[in-house]
Amino acid sequence: MAIMRDGSAGSAGSFGSFGTAGAGRTRSRLGVRRRGGALLAAALAAGLLLTGCGADGTSSDSGSAKKGPAHDARKGGPTGGSADESANGPAASVAPDGDQDGKRERDGGADYRSTFALDVDTASYGYARSTLAEGRLPDPGTVRPEEFVNSFRQGYERPEGNGFSVTVDGARTGDDGWRLMRVGLATAQAPSNGERPPAALTFVIDISGSMGEPGRLDLVKTGLADLTGQLRADDSIALVTFSDEARTVLPMTRLGTSGGAARDRVQDAIDTLEPTDSTNLDAGVRTGYATAVKGVRAGATNRVVLMSDALANTGETAADAILERVADARRAHGITLFGVGVGSDYGDALMERLADKGDGHTTYVSSRADAKKVFVQQLPANVELRARDAKAQVAFDKRAVSDFRLLGYDNRRVADDDFRDDRVDGGEIGPGHTVTALYAVKLREGAEGRVAKATVRWLDPESRAPRETSGTVSASALTRPLWSDATAPRLRLSAVAAYFAHRLGGASDKPYPSEPGLNELASRAEGLTATTEDNDVRALADAVRDAAELRRTE
Repeated sequence: MAIMRDGSAGSAGSFGSFGTAGAGRTRSRLGVRRRGGALLAAALAAGLLLTGCGADGTSSDSGSAKKGPAHDARKGGPTGGSADESANGPAASVAPDGDQDGKRERDGGADYRSTFALDVDTASYGYARSTLAEGRLPDPGTVRPEEFVNSFRQGYERPEGNGFSVTVDGARTGDDGWRLMRVGLATAQAPSNGERPPAALTFVIDISGSMGEPGRLDLVKTGLADLTGQLRADDSIALVTFSDEARTVLPMTRLGTSGGAARDRVQDAIDTLEPTDSTNLDAGVRTGYATAVKGVRAGATNRVVLMSDALANTGETAADAILERVADARRAHGITLFGVGVGSDYGDALMERLADKGDGHTTYVSSRADAKKVFVQQLPANVELRARDAKAQVAFDKRAVSDFRLLGYDNRRVADDDFRDDRVDGGEIGPGHTVTALYAVKLREGAEGRVAKATVRWLDPESRAPRETSGTVSASALTRPLWSDATAPRLRLSAVAAYFAHRLGGASDKPYPSEPGLNELASRAEGLTATTEDNDVRALADAVRDAAELRRTE
């Protein structure tokens, strides 16, 4: 996801920063110490093999004849509009839903659209749950509401083939006109026969001195061995290590049958990994991509997997210079980057930016339960993409809506006029994924008819042709009380997750509409545990209780 997603403050709403766009913030993620090699194997399985996790809503599909050339993403602007029309090339000529003669509708200068790149990360929730279990509150800067919400199953209807289904629903949060609206996007599951293209994976492994601490290189080695055992005969692996310099330990090697000589060579290479000197991350990235390019396989999923604490201290340490190495290889060869952070001290910002520039993402696993969920229960047998450069845009009807706010996605915002500009990158989405976006929406008194239309746009993973599909929601579909038993349990679960993240993120002085306190949120989660019969919901309830107790002792 290479786009630089800068948010900017929208117009002031009825409370806090509500408006068409929330203030952008720099993403920051802290690592936590991992325990057991199976956890890292699970993280790798999730990132490598899964990229490729409504009431009154309607959907429609359409293809588009417009195709933009691929190049580096332009800097995303504010979600809200400005006083002047943007001249962004071809996209500016396409009138979004609700527009007349290509002119955007406004009310007091506010743009009634919200646009963001899709995101399937869930690491923020995993980190928060882990730190709470250890008796610590997470750093507010690591809390991202969308990653909390997207950590749970939603049960959306799924499409056939590539692309998305769109579900839009919601509920009334109180008596002041505010509603919680849910936009749900889902891709089709991986085929049950397990067929998939082969994978060509280049592992770039940090063996600097800091990786010698428990829970770092030892975890990497065990996890690599476990993952290698799960890969198929037609998959390939290369290994690159870096400390003060980088070297290719194993060129791209086809694995072959289980127990064969090639798998033995891979294991022998893993066994030789030992911590040495400083961290020349730039050298690792350059050598890793050079090795990946040399081993590129047509028709395969070609990916670099960076495994590091990302604490660069030797060679080129400036993020932009390292990022350019990644961008060059991405443009030339289509190689994506998956970052696996390790260690309690973790250069989150650098790893995240590297993954974004390389059309990938970062991850970690915080518990054995998470590892089982990803590695055993959710591991599909393919690495195909369902959609490239996927973006979503929600167009609100100003006759029905007076104010709205997207909850989270602060660094995934895309300029509204860039929605149909296919030169601007979005998210790469794999099979079986769901993406949920929650909006706080204030309806005008007596509002009737359609409230919003949600459209997702993506490029077909093979032809690169743009596609779109949409769903709508009406005011009558948003009337049920949020916490009523008649409201969909998974919608209530999404609300608990988002409200919980907002409390942990240090923004309780600007609450979401009718935002409950931590004790009430814990009770809501506990009630949903019985309704959903979902152990993940039980874990959420425990995490909220832990947070409530820690807040009492502050």
